[in-house]
Amino acid sequence: MKINFQSIGTIRTPFKEKQGMPIQPKGAAGVQGVIELKEELSPGLQDLEGFSHVFLIYHLHQSEGYELEVTPFLDNQKHGVFATRAPRRPNPIGLSVVELLKIEGNVLYIRNVDMLDGTPLLDIKPYVADFDAPRMSRKGWLEKNAGKADDFRSDDRFE
Repeated sequence: MKINFQSIGTIRTPFKEKQGMPIQPKGAAGVQGVIELKEELSPGLQDLEGFSHVFLIYHLHQSEGYELEVTPFLDNQKHGVFATRAPRRPNPIGLSVVELLKIEGNVLYIRNVDMLDGTPLLDIKPYVADFDAPRMSRKGWLEKNAGKADDFRSDDRFE
């Protein structure tokens, strides 16, 4: 089944190229960006400013092709692509939780951005810790390396 999505806006960030950018929002602490939402969609932002954080669902527009087994940024062992957050996926969809600073018209000001400048935005959803942060969770193979995301930067392994 073919599924078509349309961009609802564009994410603007300081990251002009993939090399050297943060691999997770945690590693982009303090980095600010903006979302330029299509103006006709701005009524959909009503009441969003009451949330401190939002999920951004976006198209990894610079990602080409995929492999089902990959060596992710935080490990040197291969893992199934669905057990990673690698950008080269069968459907190049990204997901990040960012801090929502303010909204002015159709522009959202955000912090902790970890995506490329010009990334097409597919959707915005409010982050609610009561719903979205399970009390108990397993980290799988990332158990030993999850804390390294703060300082790790992308390299050329997914070029």
